[in-house]
Amino acid sequence: MNPVRTSLVHKILEPRRKGAALYPTVVLLHGRGANEDDLLGLAEYLDDRLLVLSVRAPFPFALGGGFTWYEIEEVGRPDAKMFAESYQKLTRFLDDVKKSYPIDKSKILLSGFSMGSVMSYAIALTMPDTVAGVAANSGYIPEGTELKSQWKELKGKPFFIAHGVYDPVIPVSFARRAKELLEPAQAVVTYREYDMGHQITEDSLNDMMQWFTKRI
Repeated sequence: MNPVRTSLVHKILEPRRKGAALYPTVVLLHGRGANEDDLLGLAEYLDDRLLVLSVRAPFPFALGGGFTWYEIEEVGRPDAKMFAESYQKLTRFLDDVKKSYPIDKSKILLSGFSMGSVMSYAIALTMPDTVAGVAANSGYIPEGTELKSQWKELKGKPFFIAHGVYDPVIPVSFARRAKELLEPAQAVVTYREYDMGHQITEDSLNDMMQWFTKRI
């Protein structure tokens, strides 16, 4: 299965367990300064029924290479123009791949790290019917943007939030804020804090793997 041409560069890994007509799918969204290879190493630990799409952010990151979804005005505050362009490209990407790959449209999961989590939240909050759930690692909900979040439509929507209590890049307070926003909307929030920094560890990965399996 070769990647199709769409709004965002990406790589695809077919399910290790084949035979179905349509597959539950996880879309991996990396953080600043990385690329579509960054999170692919997680795929071997995920449920073998999952089709995996790993996406490259659209903007080159000048300070060290790789790519970024947007520049940062301050922690928790994306550059509005870049954020909007990335959001539009990501929505087009999701539309395109649903038409091009054997994806079970009712079981599309987004999994982001750092900025990738921010983009995952953006999609889920504005188009909740598009995704079956979000795993947000070391990220935050992008408040103060022009996104029109559909909070009333989040009832029953699953979110896995993982964050390090020692995170020096995005403080854990942002994860706690996400929980505070999602729970009153009656989203189903699985919230975990770990003794770690800005990273994914074996413990957080194991918890996320179990969460994915329950979703499919």
